[in-house]
Amino acid sequence: MTSPAGPSLRVLQSVPSPGPQTNPYVVQLAAALRAEGLDVRWFSPRAGVLGRYDVFHAHWPEVMVRRDGRAARVAARARFVLLMLRLQADRRVAVVRTLHNLAAHESANRVERALLGWFDRRTDAWVALNDATPLPDPARGSVVLHGDYRDWYAGHEVPDAVPGRLLYFGLIRPYKRVDRLIETFAAVPGDELSLHVVGRPTAALRPAVEAAAAADRRVTARLDYVDDAELAREVGAAELVVLPYEDMHNSGALLLALSLGRPVLVPSGPVTEALAAEVGNGWVPTYSGPLTPDVLRKALDGARGLAGGPDLSRRSWPLIAREHAAVYRSALARRRSSRRRRRG
Repeated sequence: MTSPAGPSLRVLQSVPSPGPQTNPYVVQLAAALRAEGLDVRWFSPRAGVLGRYDVFHAHWPEVMVRRDGRAARVAARARFVLLMLRLQADRRVAVVRTLHNLAAHESANRVERALLGWFDRRTDAWVALNDATPLPDPARGSVVLHGDYRDWYAGHEVPDAVPGRLLYFGLIRPYKRVDRLIETFAAVPGDELSLHVVGRPTAALRPAVEAAAAADRRVTARLDYVDDAELAREVGAAELVVLPYEDMHNSGALLLALSLGRPVLVPSGPVTEALAAEVGNGWVPTYSGPLTPDVLRKALDGARGLAGGPDLSRRSWPLIAREHAAVYRSALARRRSSRRRRRG
């Protein structure tokens, strides 16, 4: 195994080799860590059980045990058990977990809760993406901010904003209240206004979103995954991005829009108010209570008065990579020190 102080620290991310729909967060993190001299690898069942690595970094561990269909689900859980047996047996490996959400939005059943609880007990260090995230063990936790998307979209065309254009983009789930956004927009007068909804809904939500969009000719709904080039065009064409999440804790979509220089309307809360103060007045307008036509109109009017761009200096990936490397090395040193004490 490599030395925890050495630049060739081996880190196995819990995410498979990236594809077109891989979350850009983990891809950018891996690239930034490699630029810092770390040996970053992508997950496979074989690499998890038989590979050589110093740190296992988990993102959304619930994804590892969830599959559609009973046979696929049983197989996924069996692979997860094998991984856990490896991690339990190899006490030289530090386990780090990033808390992307307060909890998985989709409920876990009893078997999943048991498997994920086992994983939590084996975790050596926790990474929160903001100060509002409660850490399971503050003594073993760190806050490392979510990085921006400026470099990710640097090669894509970002058009000028279309006057009156509002946009929602991202996965469409019940807690994101997209149906409520469409209904509220319908009550805002003005033929010059338009709302684009871009993202893949759940099967249960699709009919309701389609019906709401069809009721207003100013609404365009593209209910599917779109690639980065198309997303850059959609965000660029918006005067205002609206993300009316019921509970916004961490949002890559919010940072993506800011990275492309578009203001984002979000519900008020500790995370969004802190981000609004960080990036500069006006770039993250917030509202309390229900989303109303008046809230939408005022936010759009405010967006037209903005100049310059949001301050994303605290979101640079080189800084984030250095902070992650420090977390890895601290967790690994603690893990190996504990192992030596037990042997003594």
